[in-house]
Amino acid sequence: MADSKQAPLDAEAAAKAAFASVQDQPFPDDIFTAPELRWAVIGCGVIANQMAQSLALAGRKLAGVANRTLSKAQSFAEQYGVEKVYETVEDLYADPDIDAVYITTPHNTHITYLRAALAAGKHVLCEKAITLNSAELDEARAIADEHNVVLMDATTVLHMPLYQELRRRMDAGEFGRMNLAQLNFGSMLDIGVYALSVMRLFMASQPVEVVSLGNTCETGVDVVSGIVCRNAEQQLGVVSLTLHSKQPKRSVISFDKCYIEVNEYPRADHATIVWTADGHREEVHAGTEAYALCYEMADLEKAVAGDDSKCELLGYASDVMELMTKLRADWGVVYPEEE
Repeated sequence: MADSKQAPLDAEAAAKAAFASVQDQPFPDDIFTAPELRWAVIGCGVIANQMAQSLALAGRKLAGVANRTLSKAQSFAEQYGVEKVYETVEDLYADPDIDAVYITTPHNTHITYLRAALAAGKHVLCEKAITLNSAELDEARAIADEHNVVLMDATTVLHMPLYQELRRRMDAGEFGRMNLAQLNFGSMLDIGVYALSVMRLFMASQPVEVVSLGNTCETGVDVVSGIVCRNAEQQLGVVSLTLHSKQPKRSVISFDKCYIEVNEYPRADHATIVWTADGHREEVHAGTEAYALCYEMADLEKAVAGDDSKCELLGYASDVMELMTKLRADWGVVYPEEE
């Protein structure tokens, strides 16, 4: 992971730097451990390009691509050696050779693609935010259950090995009781989902009390907000989100015996534990930032293969979506598709 003091403010630039840092390194053999699925991607934007680049690091390729503009799909396929270009998403859904679909389009379009892809019997990994609201996610989960396929949220913090390792140690009792999660980031349904996801990962249960203040601009978008959550175990989460004002992407999780600090936390592979008894600092490394999107795809393949721990990740995503739906209702933020 890049030094947090020198980390690029632009996420795309940070991803490019991460890819460059591992370009000449052998791909780890402990990421893709389940049977390989044949993947297609919907959309050809930044995330789709990063996914294709991530797979290239692993010596893998996407099997298909569909996009609203056919010429962009054709250019994407040529650039990354994608086998099939579909003229329509319906053609993709109908292809029996495609096992899983990665949806990378804007979040206001997700539910439309989710309905059709899941009903067609495809496993789906969907970019954040997975839906606009809880009702849409509940609907998508019901369709996935009906057709016996896996639906997974692509929010990176749900899949990074660093958080799996920290939660393993937390569950083993090393850190003592978790008391407080403090997180900063940007606009909620866009990138603030990362903050709420980290908070939920370290809380013992879903918050039952949520209070907040949110400022909106003339377009109705949330631009500044402060959120305080508490669950039945009396654990607190404090989140501050800003759209136009830059904040450090910083999380601090406080326990009885230590606090854990993670900077640039959406794709983090490094954390610092500061131990209360003597103040000594422990550096924890797990995973690699450049492979963030590979971890997502690997987790879906593991879920398809029967790994219950990966199937359970959608529960955290549902909890986060429930929080975001409530918060937007409190602030009066309504998307056109919801009117």
